[in-house]
Amino acid sequence: METRYDVAVLGAGPGGYVAAIRASQLGLKPVVIEKAEPGGVCLNWGCIPSKAIINQAKIFNSGAILEAMGVKLDKSGFNYNTVYEKSRAAADRLSQGVAFLLKKNKVDVLKGEGKLLAPGKIGVGKEEVEASNIIIATGSSPRSIPGFEIDEESILSSTGILKLKTVPKSIIILGAGAIGLEFAYVLSSFGTRVTLVEMLDSLFPPGDAEVSTALKRVFDKRKVESFLGAKATDCQPKKGQLSITIEQDGKSHTLQAEKLLVAVGRKPNTEGLGLESLGIKTEKGFIVTGDYYQTTVKGVYAIGDVINTPLLAHVASKEGEIAVEHMAGKNPEKRIKADEIPYGVYCEPQIGGFGLTEKDAAAAGREFGKAVFPYRGAGKAVAVDEVEGFVKIIYDKKTKEILGAHILGAEATELIHEILLAKKSELLLEDIAAMIHAHPTLSEAVMEAARLGEGWAIHI
Repeated sequence: METRYDVAVLGAGPGGYVAAIRASQLGLKPVVIEKAEPGGVCLNWGCIPSKAIINQAKIFNSGAILEAMGVKLDKSGFNYNTVYEKSRAAADRLSQGVAFLLKKNKVDVLKGEGKLLAPGKIGVGKEEVEASNIIIATGSSPRSIPGFEIDEESILSSTGILKLKTVPKSIIILGAGAIGLEFAYVLSSFGTRVTLVEMLDSLFPPGDAEVSTALKRVFDKRKVESFLGAKATDCQPKKGQLSITIEQDGKSHTLQAEKLLVAVGRKPNTEGLGLESLGIKTEKGFIVTGDYYQTTVKGVYAIGDVINTPLLAHVASKEGEIAVEHMAGKNPEKRIKADEIPYGVYCEPQIGGFGLTEKDAAAAGREFGKAVFPYRGAGKAVAVDEVEGFVKIIYDKKTKEILGAHILGAEATELIHEILLAKKSELLLEDIAAMIHAHPTLSEAVMEAARLGEGWAIHI
């Protein structure tokens, strides 16, 4: 293996491996330094295995549909370990796929933990690697809470819960972000008694208020108990269970469960990298970067969860592409625009969105309108019995510019991209409204929402 490269990438997650492959495509000689398996947390212990488990939960839930047809089902032999094994098979297959892609694109892979020694120099164990450019893409780790320290036995992180081979009888989930909502859906599907505790007064604080309200109604029907505007203050083991004290509206409540999932965010993996010795600036643990993700040290870039941008795999990948295109002199676009970043939550019904919410638009002083079209107005949604949810588009009242969109419902994480593509292409509501959409499809709800904003929706 060579010791001199055009670019050395610390980390082979969605940001790191994509950056390395893009660098190779641009004629640069890259190396990736990774202590674990290719694909990072997302592929091995995050996005991919969790979606495999969510899919299994959806299949398990479909038993009620079969029973309505008169099919007799015996679930007594259910074994959650098969769900776990399915998730590991998906993760392993894709990790091997990433390793193949790196090899195919002539990216050297060095196993180990890298540390910055000097500009252009990285230590990996007893070896040293030199590179004209360095990309820090070391990702993030689950954030803990004092008094609720993660032990991956009774108090779990998002990684620990993916390693369970049996479902607990009961669980308390701290945090109603994407991870909390997804596992509330999964575990309640498999019969676990689930309690959600969220400090803010919304079931999905980062998202649209109407989406959060509608999703809470769905979770209530599934008997997922939620305490909003509540803070967990104490955690004690008690008779084989955990006893959690929470405060809500000035009152204390005691909750008990077999397991606790701490899903209150993640912290950047920046400790021990040697940032201080090189003078790389950080703020609150995050690396400070410029327009093309350059750090304060020439030739060193940082992408993904180590910088203060949304902690999303697709954001890391795009940042990696921009960084290597910049170092290759390709004049790429500058930093990703915040209002062009889509997000997805894969509970049922799904949540997909981007851009401004009503609250954001009001805070920004925008004169905005909203168009909300219910799924029940789309023929396909009725035909496949997926009527829960709606498509919501936020737009400028005067110009009809698309400011944001938020979807709750079946395939929301797929449908959101049509509206985002329209925004990025500087199209208006009328362009979506006038485009022919195949019938029957769920995407007709997107068309009708745009038409509603134009004042001529047909099916409402």
